Amino acid sequence: MNTQRWMSSQFFSFFMTWGIFLPYWTGWMIHTKGITVSQASLIMSLGLVARGLSTLVAFPYLSEKFSSKTLVNAMTIGTIISLLSYIPATSFTGLLLATLLLHFFYPALMPALDSAAGTLVQTKQLRDYGKSRSFGSIGFVFAGMILTLFTGALGDEVILWALLLGTLIFLLLGFMHSPVVLSEKPKMDQTKKHGMMSLFRIKHFGLVLVIVILLQAAHASYYSYGYIFLQEIHAPKYLIGLIINIAVFAEIIFFSIADKHFQRFSVGSLLAMAALGSTIRWLLVFSFPNVIVFSITQALHACSFAMGHYAFMKYLIKNISPAQIPKAQGMYSALALSWSTAIFTIFGGYLYEIEPRYAFIGMIVCTIPSMVFALIYRRLELRKEVLISI
Repeated sequence: MNTQRWMSSQFFSFFMTWGIFLPYWTGWMIHTKGITVSQASLIMSLGLVARGLSTLVAFPYLSEKFSSKTLVNAMTIGTIISLLSYIPATSFTGLLLATLLLHFFYPALMPALDSAAGTLVQTKQLRDYGKSRSFGSIGFVFAGMILTLFTGALGDEVILWALLLGTLIFLLLGFMHSPVVLSEKPKMDQTKKHGMMSLFRIKHFGLVLVIVILLQAAHASYYSYGYIFLQEIHAPKYLIGLIINIAVFAEIIFFSIADKHFQRFSVGSLLAMAALGSTIRWLLVFSFPNVIVFSITQALHACSFAMGHYAFMKYLIKNISPAQIPKAQGMYSALALSWSTAIFTIFGGYLYEIEPRYAFIGMIVCTIPSMVFALIYRRLELRKEVLISI
């Protein structure tokens, strides 16, 4: 198996599980464990705090001690143990403890895979990051579509078992042959300091990080309440999975063409377009709370998520050394994909209980500032190009 195909299979199998967890897990706890929306919101928010600690501290530290392959397999085993702990959990406390354990292991697999991909691109073993990442989106869609059939026939109880099965498959694939560089124990240069704060000495890293934090935080309401909001606006249950996966179809299309058609765009331009698309998306969901408009706005996920993520990866590959990639990915996962999302999940939950569509319009408090900062960064990029040309 060549490296491109190997990376594609890793993304596919992991995001197959993510396609079960991300859109359905909050609803699964509400409908099968009998907790309220606000309780589920608090549990998932605290889980995101644990996720942030794991990806910001534990993942970068362990990535210096163990090979990428060893670390991914160990975290996958921890994920399976965490999922099994949900079975006997019936109380709020039990569900919270299981969620904290799950969020320590499971979400850290995402920066681990992106770090592996970044290393392979920098060592010229992976030619097309976007193409491999598109297979992750395909896996997300595949899992969601299949799960929709089973939840329609058997109920939401099947969600846990589907996630457990998908994780077992990912573990089995993890023991397959992988690129040699990912099986090697990291070799750290003791003469160089690669602490977390050293990242901020890289030009404009702090500004780019703030932009992607705001961009990803703006998805908090969608990730946590999109599933139940579709029920609120009377979407047919058998279509909910399809509607959710429109966003991922848009991701697939974007990632599959990104390296060919968006390579010439600067990071700042990509981030500004992502912020604009995100703002339009949540304005439309708020203004027209019906199934058809919600379905149309799902296509804007290609901007709000995929384009923003691609822009950050482009910045990372161009500006950050291999030794610092796990730290940059850990910081991105902790601050952009975890803690900021945790804060805005609570904020969105408060708005949702007042009026469901308020949870979505509330997200423009992230998207508009991110657009302003992205335009500032774009201007800085243009100024640098002018100076270089002189």
